[in-house]
Amino acid sequence: MLSKNQIKLITGLQQKKYRKEHNLFLAEGIKTVQELLNSEFELYHLYTTENIFSDVEKNRVTIISPPELEKISALTTPNTCLAVFKIPELRQVKAEGLVIALDDVRDPGNLGTIIRLCDWFGINQLICSEACADVYNPKVVMATMGSLARVNVAYTNLEEFLANTKLPVFGTFMDGDNIYNERLPENGIIVMGNEANGISAEIEKLCSQRIAIPRFGELQATESLNVATATAIILSEFRRNFSGK
Repeated sequence: MLSKNQIKLITGLQQKKYRKEHNLFLAEGIKTVQELLNSEFELYHLYTTENIFSDVEKNRVTIISPPELEKISALTTPNTCLAVFKIPELRQVKAEGLVIALDDVRDPGNLGTIIRLCDWFGINQLICSEACADVYNPKVVMATMGSLARVNVAYTNLEEFLANTKLPVFGTFMDGDNIYNERLPENGIIVMGNEANGISAEIEKLCSQRIAIPRFGELQATESLNVATATAIILSEFRRNFSGK
């Protein structure tokens, strides 16, 4: 049975200030929890309605009822289990290989999907500006579907980071060069902008090349692509020329 203090702690972790205070975050769903259990993330405690995690130490598991899970879940329809993990120490930001940099991406679903895309396309490093959504927001963690375990997500002063990198910086803009006509390198930094405003003026100045996904619609009426969708297309194009390696 869950105590009032346990419920208070777990539900509090849905808010960033309490995640920061306790240095803990939530993960829900069998796949996401299992992926994180198999990674370097350290489990704080696991709450589950079914005893299906045989490899977890018994003193770190509490079997609870479905109604109890509903009380602590961040989901409208809870999914069997909820785990609390410790937030790891920040890892060093590495500007090497192909890197994605996010300039003020605020939507948790977009951030989570981009992390999953990084995992799919073999991008080990995701750089976020300090105004981006929190990677440990439960909605972000859920959207990653476990990919959070394999992608290093770092928050930094993006303007300072780009000003000091030796890699080419590709900014994504509506009026950039057609990405399908460009010879894209194997290494570089790809900057994706805010959902509503795109890349900020400060970051735009640091982009060595402007690229765009061309519109093919007859009316040319669509204003822009969702940032996660655009990331998928751009990563696919960058990786296409090196897929045989």
